[in-house]
Amino acid sequence: MKKLILLGLAVITLTACKQEQRYFAESDEINTLKAGIAAFESADWEKWQSHFADTAKIYVNSTDSMSLADRVAGLKEMTNAMSSYGFDHEDDYIEMVLDKEHETWVYYWATYNGTVAGSGKELSMPVHLAVQFANGKIVEEHVYFDATEMNAEFAAVAAAAAKMEEESTEADAEESDE
Repeated sequence: MKKLILLGLAVITLTACKQEQRYFAESDEINTLKAGIAAFESADWEKWQSHFADTAKIYVNSTDSMSLADRVAGLKEMTNAMSSYGFDHEDDYIEMVLDKEHETWVYYWATYNGTVAGSGKELSMPVHLAVQFANGKIVEEHVYFDATEMNAEFAAVAAAAAKMEEESTEADAEESDE
């Protein structure tokens, strides 16, 4: 009888401890996000957009969402100002999580490196993506990074270009006065 009670307690303990797997190092969603990152790095905007639902909400360092079209326009502007850019894949980390509401999220941490086209300045900044999937598509994306140095460098390049334009215009005016 004692053995039967112990066996019953063991079964109850093992059954009570069984938990659903909620963290994954490999999944279709992870592969989709990796494909999207590769498309971003090669400036294949059509392929990049193909990973998103039409109604996706994208948040970039903000609680206000933007449309997919607005995000693509911003990414094009940013990457066009860079002579090279991409993520450091040696030290990146990615995982998929099923949260308590059974929503599927993929989290990505990496360092973004780029060289500003107008100045040659090299930038490096940590980036975190929190990406929600539904039916194999990205329905929500949160992008977090400190853009202070990048924005300051873009502003400096724009100011230098404006100054050069102004000097060129003044030189042209002086030549026409002669």
